[in-house]
Amino acid sequence: MTVQLILKDGVATVTINRPDRMNAVDQETAEQLESIWQKIEADTSVRCVVLTGAGERAFSAGADLKSESDASGLEYWASVNPNGFGGIASRQTLNVPIIGKINGFALGGGMEMVLGCDIVIATDDARFGLPEAKVGRLPMAGGMTMLQRMIPEKIAAGLMMTGRMMSASEAKHYGLVNAVVPRADLDAEVATWVKDIVSCAPLSLASIKRTIRDTAHLSIEAASSINLPSTLRALLSEDSEEGVTAFREKRAPVWRGK
Repeated sequence: MTVQLILKDGVATVTINRPDRMNAVDQETAEQLESIWQKIEADTSVRCVVLTGAGERAFSAGADLKSESDASGLEYWASVNPNGFGGIASRQTLNVPIIGKINGFALGGGMEMVLGCDIVIATDDARFGLPEAKVGRLPMAGGMTMLQRMIPEKIAAGLMMTGRMMSASEAKHYGLVNAVVPRADLDAEVATWVKDIVSCAPLSLASIKRTIRDTAHLSIEAASSINLPSTLRALLSEDSEEGVTAFREKRAPVWRGK
């Protein structure tokens, strides 16, 4: 298996395990990732996802251009996953928080997967980039449509039109990264974010994620007028009552996800 899935205490850790290829994604790896996302979506016990790459060199270098299964031209365009690179860059059906644990280079499709994460924690030596134009390709599995929505247009254009890399500190400055830490502190930093996430009501988190995703393109007035099913479900849930009761009783809430 080129992707590992570990489920423990409501946390799904997904690790791309091709360190000898900088965790580049070939067809087999892409299929495994898609299968894993579907499995996580069907598992109501999952409260948080951590996505990372094996080894210390790279989170993911994107598409494996050395793979014999790598497509090109119109075949490449036709083979793009509608959920974005790695099945996660622009996925609309996974409603649990995703933490990107970036332990090195995140390039091409690797960066597109970063764009699909809700929270991103990176080592201080991590590097981000969309170098597709350098090899006659396009960052079309999420990059071209998402990056300029997350950072200033000129910065996004500069990255994509030159293939240059952005440092972790620059990425944090522009809001692509939540925290930058020394490599030795990466596990501990991610663990604190996971702990905070799982302490929150799962239906509230699902509604927040859904609202961010579905209303980012709308004005505040238009977004405020939308009653998403996930919002109503969270407000009318047993957990909504439990949260207030636990606060009044000065105890930790017991979330049931219903």
